[in-house]
This record gives sequence, structure tokens and C-alpha cells, in this order.
Amino acid sequence: MSTLPTLRESLEAHGLMAKKSFGQHFLLDLNVTRKIVRLGGPFDGDTVIEVGPGPGGLTRALLESEAKYVLAVEKDSRFIELLAELDAAYPGRFGVVENDALKVDEAALLAEYGLPPEAHLVSNLPYNVGTPLLIKWLTGPWQPKSLTLMFQLEVALRVVAPVGDDDYGRLSVISQVLCDCDKIMDLPARAFTPPPKVDSAVVRLVPKAERPDRKIIKNLETITAAAFGQRRKMLRASLKGLGGETLLAKVGIEPTLRAENISPADFLRLAEAL
Repeated sequence: MSTLPTLRESLEAHGLMAKKSFGQHFLLDLNVTRKIVRLGGPFDGDTVIEVGPGPGGLTRALLESEAKYVLAVEKDSRFIELLAELDAAYPGRFGVVENDALKVDEAALLAEYGLPPEAHLVSNLPYNVGTPLLIKWLTGPWQPKSLTLMFQLEVALRVVAPVGDDDYGRLSVISQVLCDCDKIMDLPARAFTPPPKVDSAVVRLVPKAERPDRKIIKNLETITAAAFGQRRKMLRASLKGLGGETLLAKVGIEPTLRAENISPADFLRLAEAL
């Protein structure tokens, strides 16, 4: 690592700046990125997929860790050449793919690189696609070993919010039904270049050992969309199109309650009943 230029030097050498249209805000302090990797690990002997590495702040920290291989997925073609320089410093441990993470088939990508089908996900997520990417990774056919993800603070709070909290919603339920979720680090806006208008936080999610089948997960998405889409209404009204009081009676949930009062476990029971 000592033979590499600093992140700022690399950006200047390649004439690169953050692109607003991609929601880019760079972490250039390696002390911060090392802490994120330490809290998100351990990655000993495992593969890590990093999404949106940009200039490579988190990438460098991941390559310093005990991860066996780091595979970066970057949509912005401007950074591919800069990131490729890391391969010389860490031969045989790093690969970079130019692609849109929303469209990537992670299982196929790992197979293409001859890597095991299991991998961790780490990302300083672009603000404009953070939630869609999380839903993809939570509900899709490929299941990561763990997810260490940075969001704008309001999204991070929604992921970990307990039932009854103001931030509790659809994202909370889906995340907590499928994973153990913890907010592990807060980051002020000034930690980024350029600084965003809001603070950020890092969330670590570990998929639960027992996972509902795909049909139940789809039902969960449907029910939470209906319940929280009309969160001020009683469940008997917001879930009317899905069975309403009949569905609620199947699992013993009071029809006059609202979505914010229903635990993730009870939403799962509703999905199973549906």
C-alpha cells in the first residue's frame, strides 16, 4: 500500500471529480475506511464484492484486510483505469468490473471469476440507489454472507428502527425479517468529498440462518407495500385487497391496529398466511 499514491493524488492524476448524477460522495480518509472494514468483518479467507468503489478508499482498506479476493463493481467508467492500478499492488486478489450493480447477477459474476458462490457485500452506496440495491440483495436469489453498507442517515435509521418508532416502515420489516441488523458507525457529512447535505451511517446486516422461501418473501413485499402505503389507516382497510379482516383473523392480529404497531415477526406470519 505504501507504494501507491494517496487517494487525492490518484484523483488529481486522473483528473476526476465526484459526479452529482451518480450520487457520488467519496471517503478519502483511510483511517475511516479501515474502521468500517474492521467493524464489518471479519472477512478472513472470504470474497468481498464492493459496489461503487469510486477512487478506492474502501477498496484499499478491504485489500489490507484478510479478505482473499475483492471484486469491485463500478458503473462509472472514469474510475476503471484508476482502480485497475490496485491489481499491481495486490496481484491475484483484486478484480474490477464495469457494470450497473442493479443489473448484476452476483452469482454469475462470482462464477465467471472462478470464485466461491458465497461472498460478503461492502459498499459506500450512492444515495440515489441505496434502497433499491438493498431490496435487491435482501430479496433476490443470491444471498450474501453479510452486508456492510453505508446509507444516508435517514435510510440507515429506517433499516434498524424498532416497531412503533417514527422511522419504522417497510424497509425495517423486510430487513429485520431476513437479517440481524445493526447500525455500527455514524459519519458526519464533513467526512466526505464533496460533503453531502446530510449525515451518513454504516449498517451491518447478517442474513438469518432460516430464510423464508421466495414466495413468502414476495408476499412480505406485497403486504408491507399495502400496509405502509396507507400507514395511517387501520390494517383492515389497508389490507382489504389482500383479505383484510379474514387474513388478519388467520394469525390473530387485531384489525384496528396500524402497520407501525405490527412487529416484523407478525408481518412474516401474515406473509405465510397469504
